[in-house]
Amino acid sequence: MEVRRGELVLCEFYFSDAKQRKLRPVIVFRDNLPFDDFVGIPVSSQLHKLHDDESLLEEADLEEGGLPKRSKVIVRKTFVISKQVVVKKYGSLTAARFQQLHQDFCRYFDCC
Repeated sequence: MEVRRGELVLCEFYFSDAKQRKLRPVIVFRDNLPFDDFVGIPVSSQLHKLHDDESLLEEADLEEGGLPKRSKVIVRKTFVISKQVVVKKYGSLTAARFQQLHQDFCRYFDCC
């Protein structure tokens, strides 16, 4: 499935035994990688504690679509994902929220 920067997608991840799987939401951070991959930032509904690299994802942060539960973005767990594991799209972030996420990423990884 094709994805674009700022989209919120649901991905299917298999455990190491390749028999069990989990579905997890991810924000597409960068989508123009070779080999049909993209850089994703995970989203979690576990809100009991917010760390310095985590921020809430509010309904107003989405330009279109929505999430089933109130969630947070976890910058420290950014990783490369195959586009083949994308199951569906939830929606996309507003330009302002994506810019904030980009700033959070740069601040955490000290790269910008």
